[in-house]
Amino acid sequence: MTSTRPITVDDAYELAELLGRNREFLAPWVPTRQPEFLTLGGQREAIQRLLGELERSITVPHAIIDHDRLVGRVTLSNIVRGPFQSCHIGYWVSAHANGHGHATAAVAEMARVAFTEHGLHRIEAGTLVHNTGSQRVLERNGFERIGVAREYLRIAGRWQDHVLFQLLDPQR
Repeated sequence: MTSTRPITVDDAYELAELLGRNREFLAPWVPTRQPEFLTLGGQREAIQRLLGELERSITVPHAIIDHDRLVGRVTLSNIVRGPFQSCHIGYWVSAHANGHGHATAAVAEMARVAFTEHGLHRIEAGTLVHNTGSQRVLERNGFERIGVAREYLRIAGRWQDHVLFQLLDPQR
């Protein structure tokens, strides 16, 4: 059973372990990080930064949980208020948990959080052009493809094109 819950500093050890074990698996899909990012101290620092952004209503980081085990992370980020009421969503799941619906369930839960708890109007997401698995996660959650952004993010050490998606609050 998949669920999400807010990240805490107590998750730093488990996240560092998970990221370390999944370094090669995640490398094609995530920005290049300094080696310190994969350590307990690096994860504590990253979580504390995210929690500071949570206090300022910029970021909402959650752990993806499968039967009480942390298997990934899903985050609403770049929350913009005012007339925009929008955010981005990003997620990753460890190799051993990949392909079991965890990302799909976590994205669904975070869409609910975005729309009902934070009153947002739009969630945006981007996937690498060749990341069809991640595109299916978004499509299963009702996201619509809105285009391709050239050289959108620096992933795996180079600027790469991304397919962009959006999900509008169905209650508005």
